[in-house]
Amino acid sequence: MKARLYEKYKNDVVPALKQKHNYRNLHQIPRLEKIVVNMGVSAALDKSAVDDAARDLSLITGRKPAVCKSRHSIANFKLRQGQPIGCRVTLRRDAMYEFFDRLVAAALPRIRDFRGLSPRQFDGRGNYTFGVGDQTIFPEIEMDKIKRTQGMDVTIVTSAATNNEALELLKLMGFPFAEK
Repeated sequence: MKARLYEKYKNDVVPALKQKHNYRNLHQIPRLEKIVVNMGVSAALDKSAVDDAARDLSLITGRKPAVCKSRHSIANFKLRQGQPIGCRVTLRRDAMYEFFDRLVAAALPRIRDFRGLSPRQFDGRGNYTFGVGDQTIFPEIEMDKIKRTQGMDVTIVTSAATNNEALELLKLMGFPFAEK
């Protein structure tokens, strides 16, 4: 069974974008390609910090995260080469649409004093990146079982050629942008 948001994309978003921009080919219409969720952990913390972040990230995304290790030793940061410093998950297809749906419908509205995300955080190629300061906004995380609050970065990669096309795609998908 396809994700609910994918059906919305096919039935509502594609015709609206095609009509507005007069795309000739169906493959010109912007679409979500992948969502990357990244949690960085301070190198000064103990090793269990990376394990806790990986466990939380697997609960949030439903996928096992890849643990990222440092490439170089940096003495000022107390960082050694090969030391685990974070974890990331790349979501595609159905898992991506399910995560996007849960993010928009359940997690983002739980942020305190949430008035929408800034529409100015596009990278110039149609990709949107934003940071979440606390993992407890996701309903899958139990407040009693977390040891430390951990933030994360979420990158939404689209096939849009420009930022305006990507902004329009995400707005039609229901992404909560702040109004000026």
